[in-house]
Amino acid sequence: MPDGSLSLPARLYLLAWDTARLRLTGAGELHHLVRAGALTELAQRGLLVDDDGIATPVDLDARTGDPVLDGLLDLVRESRPRHWRTWVTLRARLTLVAVREQLAAEGYLRAERRRVLGVFPSVDHVLERVAVVDALREEARRVLEGPLPAARVPERDAAVVALAAAAGLSTLVSATDRRRHRRRIEELTERGGAAAPALRRVVREVRTAVVVAAAAASAAAGG
Repeated sequence: MPDGSLSLPARLYLLAWDTARLRLTGAGELHHLVRAGALTELAQRGLLVDDDGIATPVDLDARTGDPVLDGLLDLVRESRPRHWRTWVTLRARLTLVAVREQLAAEGYLRAERRRVLGVFPSVDHVLERVAVVDALREEARRVLEGPLPAARVPERDAAVVALAAAAGLSTLVSATDRRRHRRRIEELTERGGAAAPALRRVVREVRTAVVVAAAAASAAAGG
């Protein structure tokens, strides 16, 4: 994908932007998707491994150099053992805020300060690099639609599309797309954990947790 320096959670956050309307979509569930992206990347890098369903740090001193990923690693290390699906939702907004601050610091977003009711200070974030997001989305659509076989798609790119589809990220994958490309999405999910059987299980579990979280949020909104 373009701009290869972006982490998986950063890509998912940017892909949630509607570049035509310049607004963020799915904000109510986005923290779960971004957290799932961070967990998946740490697993793909071999820094979190699966221990009978538990997300387990492999090295207490290992660092990625990415403040978002390292922040999540520290959180997992400092907490009691938990399943992957728990980490998709537990304190997930911490990861979302960290991604947003990172992207603002790197110029992808612009922070605009304002006052609510003329009194309470608040900060809105505006997308600055629209062309970058459009390029990310175009490449992600090619990953979704082919013609490149799923087995040849880079693992991180495959995970981006699989997780976005699981979360129902409408700026990338519509409900019609999910039905039409159901088999392809399953193949990309498998590809996201291609390095090892244990990693495939992790990617599937994280993806399932995103589906559950998205469904719960949708039901709550409907109720």
